[in-house]
Amino acid sequence: MISQDRTRAAAGFILLYAVVIGLTDNYVRVIADEAGLWQFHLTRSVMALAILAAVAPALGLRLRPVDRRAVAARSAIHGTAMLIYFGALAFLPVAQVAAGLFTAPIFVLVISRFVYGERIGPVRVLAVLTGFAGVLLVLGPEAMAGASFAAGLPVLAGLLYGMGNIATRAWCPQESAGTLLGGFFVALGVLGAAGLAVLALVSPPVPSGPDGFVMRGFVVPSQDFWFWTFVQAAGSLFAVGMMIRAYQAATASRVSVFEYVILPASAIWGWLLWDERLSPVAAAGMALIALAGIAIAVGSRPPAATATPA
Repeated sequence: MISQDRTRAAAGFILLYAVVIGLTDNYVRVIADEAGLWQFHLTRSVMALAILAAVAPALGLRLRPVDRRAVAARSAIHGTAMLIYFGALAFLPVAQVAAGLFTAPIFVLVISRFVYGERIGPVRVLAVLTGFAGVLLVLGPEAMAGASFAAGLPVLAGLLYGMGNIATRAWCPQESAGTLLGGFFVALGVLGAAGLAVLALVSPPVPSGPDGFVMRGFVVPSQDFWFWTFVQAAGSLFAVGMMIRAYQAATASRVSVFEYVILPASAIWGWLLWDERLSPVAAAGMALIALAGIAIAVGSRPPAATATPA
């Protein structure tokens, strides 16, 4: 059982998570050019689970869940959030989808306060609002354009993502990172297989290239697909493991603020890999994101030491 918050350690875990995810997610565009979302998730999950099973004995990872229902529920929530997020990319701008997902810390704050009765100080409230303002500056005005049912889907993904993050500590405090990693990839693999089955039955028209990412069924994979999906599997396995460790180390309402660092990390990798450049407004948004994380880290206070029986 986790006995105390380790906010600074959680910040370090999230930083590692952001750097790796920012790199691997920049190559999803390569995968989307030829394959589909569902085949990608199924293949990546099989690869990730194989890697996890291979390294678990050497690393001493426990994969068997303590509470099967709790792990299954958390995995289903997180997996569904990711499917909605990627699915919304089919008909919404990336900026708008990302802005919706990053409402998650606000939902975490509200749920932590009104469902779990956690005391939320003004520093964390201000940090969440500051970080979200930074997100909007990074993404630009198009992130707020349009108001429709479709535009609400990324916000639904943000709600589910926030719920899953709370569940990591509230429902699964005794589970190992390996158990939760395995559950996450099993859920995405099952959803990927289900999506492929549905597409095989209905056979919808599929646009070419990345535009057909969501509607594309099974295709014969190329060497590029195998390579980049394996990179995604290995990178996601490590990165999601770091994210889980962070949410086990500290309360969700604290850790969720640190996740804003994913946007600048992704933008930096986009600049290094694809020469995608940021505007001064986006740079100002990154500064606000960093400020939000620093405010949480500096504002956290370790609990007073207590004597333990010999």
